[in-house]
Amino acid sequence: MNSWQCRDKILLPALLAMVLASCSSKDIDPDDLPAELAKFKSSFKIQKVWSKGVGDDTENLRLGLRPATDGTVIYGAAHDGKIVALEPEKGRRVWKTDTKLPLSGGPATNGDIVVAGSSDGDLIALDAVTGAELWRISVTSEVLAAPAVGQDRVIVRTVNGKLAAFSNATGEQLWSVQQSMPKLSVRGTSAPVIARNLAISGFDNGRVSAFDLNDGGIIWDVLFELPSGRSVIERLSDINSTVQVAGGDVYAISYQGRLGAIAIESGQLLWTRELSSYSGLAVDVSAIFVTDEFSELVALSRGSGRELWRKKELRNRDVSAPAVFGSSVVVGDFEGYLHWFDIETGDLQARVRAGSKRITSQPLVVNDILYVMSDNGSMYAFRVKPANKR
Repeated sequence: MNSWQCRDKILLPALLAMVLASCSSKDIDPDDLPAELAKFKSSFKIQKVWSKGVGDDTENLRLGLRPATDGTVIYGAAHDGKIVALEPEKGRRVWKTDTKLPLSGGPATNGDIVVAGSSDGDLIALDAVTGAELWRISVTSEVLAAPAVGQDRVIVRTVNGKLAAFSNATGEQLWSVQQSMPKLSVRGTSAPVIARNLAISGFDNGRVSAFDLNDGGIIWDVLFELPSGRSVIERLSDINSTVQVAGGDVYAISYQGRLGAIAIESGQLLWTRELSSYSGLAVDVSAIFVTDEFSELVALSRGSGRELWRKKELRNRDVSAPAVFGSSVVVGDFEGYLHWFDIETGDLQARVRAGSKRITSQPLVVNDILYVMSDNGSMYAFRVKPANKR
């Protein structure tokens, strides 16, 4: 059954597609079908700034490849091993390096090095200015999320539940920790985050943990919810989306579980509410934005988790994690469309198609430009067209 991935990781959208394909049309509940895109009056127009091919197609692999930036350059990686550095305004290529690795997580950068991981358990670091290879090492298993790059160390999460730190300069392993893993989990892993001298990550067992960045010592460990249900599918409670740190709080969401806020200093669970996602979330000054398991876009209060609005226009369209872009929230879908929603009301504001291929990864926002990678290995840049231009 080809929807089951390495380490008994299940690819939920692929499994759903197989189930639907095996049913006759009269057996399919209309609520299970992808929503049709309805016509609407746009609040503004979207301008494509540029597009650039990075590498080959990664459709249906559900990889952790998304654009990254150091504030001055945009970096992208493709499954065929290519990593590129692009000038943000025009997309001009600064450098291109072929690592010849099946890249699956990253890139990530601190402005000095660019790091990516592979499906074969490799970790590679390049010089951020020239693209020259600095080092490559083998890690324990597949890297399905972007590493976190700090001032002097790289934090990597692998699909077997290990979190490890490596020297920026040499790739030498400095410490590692291991979490117990369930027999079955949703394909994907939570990318680690570095904040306040902590390495923070979610795990497939439903835990969010913070470790001392220097030595890997456990600082706090929070179990969001005990797995429940009769079947192994019902007990899935992975935290696949990257935790978000804002102010003094950490926000995380699990699949078939909860959304919650954790105090970063103490690990105290401040609040939780039932909500499920394997795509991810974004945070702004006062709100949290979540793409839930049905691809409905939900806005919630940062302070309490109270639902502010919910939009169902993209239900079952396999929507990406949201990105906050000015006064909008932007998501991509399985047909390559990008959708802009009003940050206050959730009203649909604009829509543009990047290409015909799925947008799996969360868009990246830098200043007034939004960057997105599609699963065919292409990167696109968009901005809101000024009102006085036609």
